[in-house]
Amino acid sequence: MQRRQGRVNAGLLLLLYQISQVGLQNIPSVTLGVLALNIFFFLNPVKPLPEVCISVNEGFYKKNWQRLLLSPVHHADDWHLYYNMISMLWKGVMLEKKLKSTWFAYIIVVFSVLIGVVYMALEFMLVKILDDPSYEMNCAVGFSGVLFALKVLNNHYNPGRVSSVLGLQISSKYACWVELVAIHLISPGASFAGHLAGILVGLLYTRGPLKKIMEACAGGIFSMSDPARPRDYYSDYYGYSSYQYGPPRNYYDYTGGLTEEEQLERAVLNSLTERDFGGATHNNEQRPYGFWFPPNQHSEEEVRRQRLRRFERR
Repeated sequence: MQRRQGRVNAGLLLLLYQISQVGLQNIPSVTLGVLALNIFFFLNPVKPLPEVCISVNEGFYKKNWQRLLLSPVHHADDWHLYYNMISMLWKGVMLEKKLKSTWFAYIIVVFSVLIGVVYMALEFMLVKILDDPSYEMNCAVGFSGVLFALKVLNNHYNPGRVSSVLGLQISSKYACWVELVAIHLISPGASFAGHLAGILVGLLYTRGPLKKIMEACAGGIFSMSDPARPRDYYSDYYGYSSYQYGPPRNYYDYTGGLTEEEQLERAVLNSLTERDFGGATHNNEQRPYGFWFPPNQHSEEEVRRQRLRRFERR
């Protein structure tokens, strides 16, 4: 294992800042573990990237199967780590409570390995279809394939949402596909096949046989819920579950009503402009999810009057 040397990793510092704003106590255990594992391997990579990345040549022909486990938790640089882990933080908060921690951990492990297998299959198909052996050498690292799969799951369990992709409002049903193309156009160095593999594995779970196969392999050990509709499964989160008669805590109170893409944009902008606020918050309130929202300056009576005026105009 090697320690990473060199420049100050601004992306890593920004990631740690965002995690601190959320609060370790507010991050589900498996999600927190995934974040910690990826940060650890970024700071202490097992081997240089060319020796942990997954490709047809290394994984299939040379039988280096350990790369299926190593490649997802290694990242090319600090910003690669930052954007992947910010996305993981958001998806983990969304999904882990829904699926329960044990099953969510099971999903992460299975998806990490299976996406590497599907990635090699896609690259092998490109070799045969395009008659170009260079695709056998394409080597991928990073957690983004798993994140695309989790995004498919999140859209499945929370349908009807609208995502903002490059400023365009896209139905969450198609957001994965639009993001797949957009990321490839913006960053040609990103692994198109790796991201596509994530989407396909996610669809295998939500619409294919993968979930039933995983349940059969688990042997009924895991207990999970799978309601057909997106009920308010965020309401008893973060220490509220013991208060059965307390008011439900809505997810939008936590995220400010922002979509995943809007949260990521706000995270970057607020972090880069943090110096403008001097690091202080209003009334010592903790900012939700690392973002700054101006406090409501109106009293309850003023709010009531404004609502009455709007009603009288109708």
